[in-house]
Amino acid sequence: MLRDFIFWLSTKKSLTNALAERGMRYGFARRFIAGESLEDALNASKELNRESRSISLNHLGENVSTAVEARKVAESYTSMIRALDREKLDGNISIKLTQLGLDFDEGLCQALAREIAATAAGLGRGVEMDMEGAAYTEKTLRIFEAVQREFPITGLAVQAYLHRTADDVERLAALKPKLRLVKGAYREPASVAVQKKSQVDENYRKLIATLLDGRFFPAIATHDPAMLDHARGIIRERKIPADKYEFQMIYGIRRDLQAQIRGEGHALRIYVPFGTEWCPYFMRRLSERPANCLFVIRNLVAESFRSHA
Repeated sequence: MLRDFIFWLSTKKSLTNALAERGMRYGFARRFIAGESLEDALNASKELNRESRSISLNHLGENVSTAVEARKVAESYTSMIRALDREKLDGNISIKLTQLGLDFDEGLCQALAREIAATAAGLGRGVEMDMEGAAYTEKTLRIFEAVQREFPITGLAVQAYLHRTADDVERLAALKPKLRLVKGAYREPASVAVQKKSQVDENYRKLIATLLDGRFFPAIATHDPAMLDHARGIIRERKIPADKYEFQMIYGIRRDLQAQIRGEGHALRIYVPFGTEWCPYFMRRLSERPANCLFVIRNLVAESFRSHA
């Protein structure tokens, strides 16, 4: 109910414009967004590196509609990789294929993704492809397979709530890839994705066990304590070395769990989003936990008091 309400709010331009105007100025958006510029994201990444956490930079944005826009995004991705190398930061980048022209030219999208991966590989860096809505799943898999065969440093996110994901994981096993396991954040119909949280959790548990069977490099991306406990139990039982997997969490989310995971000696990568088009991402983060909404409300109330003081 709350999630649906916030998704509805995210379609209201008056609200999202107000959030975009105030979010960075008054600081509440910075709980979940590193900032609007690459420099902001690099500064946040330096702090995370000091805490022994690697990072994955994510430049927020929406689908592009022209080849010129797609190439411009590709250039920004390669700039991010070079900036990480220049600053000697422990990190990689995450890319969205819809920002590289997936909507209108799969060939162009694949060529640009290949260029980005080639730049990363040349600098000893990694690239992780985000998985977007279910309409893009098959195209994303095709592009990933083509790029990863040439540049094994390329990883991919897979979504536990999709009916097809277990089969997709088996399809990719021969590549021995890095796969980032997420639950899934898009609104999909029952024909495509399971709807109940308990079913998503069950799929997630099964996929954790599969990804930790030695054929993959798993990135276990969750803030769910039960899923984290399940993963750590399998790691202990199978005596899996700490360099054969990692946990991933999102900037500003469950910082208590981040500290706990890192304190236990597990590798932890933080997904660091930045950019001017941060509002849709921000609304999704709000929808995930009521506490996130309360955090923003408290800051908006504090802002109101300051403006009338």
